[in-house]
Amino acid sequence: MRRLFVIFIVGMSLFLVSCRKDFAFEASNGGLEFSKQTVYLDTVFTNIGSSTYRLKVYNRSSKDISIPKVQLGKGTNSKYRITVDGLTGDAGAQNKIFTNVPLLAKDSLFIFVEVTSDVANANPTDFLYTDTIDFYNASSAPQQVNLITLIQDAIFIKPDKPLSTGIKETLSIQGLEGVEGHVLTTPSELNWTSTKPYVIYGYAAVPNGSTLTIGAGTSVYFHANSGLVIDNQAKINVNGSLNVLDSDGKIITKNEVTFEGDRLEPDFENVPGQWGTVLLFSSLNNTIDHLTLKNSVIGLYIQSNNATSGSPNLTITNSQIYNNANFGILGIDATITGKNLVINSAGQSSFAGTYGGNYNFSHCTFNNNFNNSKQKAVLLTNYLVLDDGTLTPPNPLNQSNFTDCILYGNNQTEIALQQNGGVFNYQFTNCIIKFNSQVAGSGLYDFNSTNYSGSNIATNSSQFNPNFKNANQNKLWPTQDISQGSILNPIKDILDKLRTSGNNNVGAYQTIPN
Repeated sequence: MRRLFVIFIVGMSLFLVSCRKDFAFEASNGGLEFSKQTVYLDTVFTNIGSSTYRLKVYNRSSKDISIPKVQLGKGTNSKYRITVDGLTGDAGAQNKIFTNVPLLAKDSLFIFVEVTSDVANANPTDFLYTDTIDFYNASSAPQQVNLITLIQDAIFIKPDKPLSTGIKETLSIQGLEGVEGHVLTTPSELNWTSTKPYVIYGYAAVPNGSTLTIGAGTSVYFHANSGLVIDNQAKINVNGSLNVLDSDGKIITKNEVTFEGDRLEPDFENVPGQWGTVLLFSSLNNTIDHLTLKNSVIGLYIQSNNATSGSPNLTITNSQIYNNANFGILGIDATITGKNLVINSAGQSSFAGTYGGNYNFSHCTFNNNFNNSKQKAVLLTNYLVLDDGTLTPPNPLNQSNFTDCILYGNNQTEIALQQNGGVFNYQFTNCIIKFNSQVAGSGLYDFNSTNYSGSNIATNSSQFNPNFKNANQNKLWPTQDISQGSILNPIKDILDKLRTSGNNNVGAYQTIPN
């Protein structure tokens, strides 16, 4: 009996389906509603496709309707592209024009929008490229949704691909053989200015005997898996300066140099790992001043790749490095001098000086608010860990001096000192150090020793707290006076604010009260 009942229900279902008539659609009379009246597509570079943006269209009525036509206002000449509920449009006008688009009662449809345009197509006064999506109906003028995007002209540096071979250019630098990239050779390639932003695909390489000079206000955007390489006898000079701000703190004149990924949408503003690294092999006098670098895998990767070229050498001042997937700065047997340097949020360490080297930092802020229980603000070692887990023999950590610095973060301990015998010299003078561990007071962490002269050890979040404005937003200036620095070097902070003997905070910033 039960079996007969099931057969009856299935049969009735099939009967009802077979008797169902097609939906009766009537022409739309307007009255559509939209999730946005204007779709703002974020800044894109000339002739580089945008991300995809979504618009939702609602039929609030109780009638099944057919929209006679959905089309871009500029028709087939538009630089925008749309898909409507997965459809690509009319033959010969794909992604531009759609006729008789059905929309059920109390239902909605999705429209996805993209754009690829040359800056020449944009308004010459504001570089905006605009269009509309027009929704036709049977009784009145079309309803419209506005489309707006900013087109930015740029200089593109990418691997050459000769027509004769069709093979992309690769690097011949030791250790990077076969990596896609472009060697910078001409004067224009080796002198970057603020006239236009630079967009890098692959690795841009500065060859031996050449110097890359980057002028104040220059913006550099790196595509995924891209970066910059300075060979062992090459050189880089980043010559940024202080931005000019109005009374509300908004930039009037951009003078700092910026390195970041080429995804310009707000959702990618602080996403780590969008591009590779700046890889510096050079033992020459490389300098970086007023640089903001963010969202890479490793911000600055400084190591030697040639036994005869000496230790890689960098002086970095008045600079900020944020939101990197692994390290803000990774030095491997490097020589680094830093003043008024701020590093925040890295998956492993904000600063790591590994396999020995020579490091001297004064008035620097090393903070780590990365969401990782193992992250540190500062890591120092005199060895490397090999792929099989074994340790290399020690290489001398000749000096690692931190003076008037802040080493802080959201973990209990924010420094890690790891020695494998050999020379291991370290000195923290008049610093704030967050460290709450059972090993405190012994060995390398004997805070009563001269290695920590004048330093304050924060064993919890309320003790010697720097009171940053907002570390999660990379606002790392103290909002209350904190421990006075011992050495006025440099005499001004990262914002060019004068330090005096009676008003000299540790870290890169002087106090900015709330």
